[in-house]
Amino acid sequence: MSEPVVDALAPRDEEHDPQFEPVIKLTEQVETKTNEEDEQVVFKMRAKLFRFATESSEWKERGTGDVRLLQHKETKKIRLVMRRDKTLKVCANHAITSDMRLQPNIGSDRSWVWKVAADYSENPPTSETLAIRFANAENAQQFKDEFEKAQKSNADLTGAAPEEKKEEAPAAEEKKEEPAAEETKEEPKAEEKAEEPKAEEKAEEEKKEE
Repeated sequence: MSEPVVDALAPRDEEHDPQFEPVIKLTEQVETKTNEEDEQVVFKMRAKLFRFATESSEWKERGTGDVRLLQHKETKKIRLVMRRDKTLKVCANHAITSDMRLQPNIGSDRSWVWKVAADYSENPPTSETLAIRFANAENAQQFKDEFEKAQKSNADLTGAAPEEKKEEAPAAEEKKEEPAAEETKEEPKAEEKAEEPKAEEKAEEEKKEE
């Protein structure tokens, strides 16, 4: 008489699931730095990010999460940072420069496309064409307004130094011209002194002739 076939994956009555308490409980938490400690969030909104893959000529999803504009507390410069949900891995990290242009994506009023010369989400940084899509057109427009505001703020910071140098240049030129003017005034005095001895010599010659 053959024995009945027993399913190895079927639960058994005698089986039990024991649980063991750890001998040592780890209570100490390790702090992880994000390099965002010296920055404050000026804008945050949920979105989905894509990058254009030139090798296959198609858009590829980079991640879904909160896109944020972070301003440094000391330098006041603003950059764009986006992290993926759950893993918090960086999928976009670049400075907001004045040469960037948000172009509307064809057939959508809730997404934008722009080019980045150096995106630091990967090492080494890469040149990317990015696209971002929001839940609705209102969110997309709000992102565009804040993005362009950040562009103007960064441009004002970088444009302040050259203006100060231009103001100092004329003052330096004026100082150089002052010694030259003094030299020209002294030249006629030297000529006058040189002519005086000649007049005295003529008077002595006239006396000798008499």
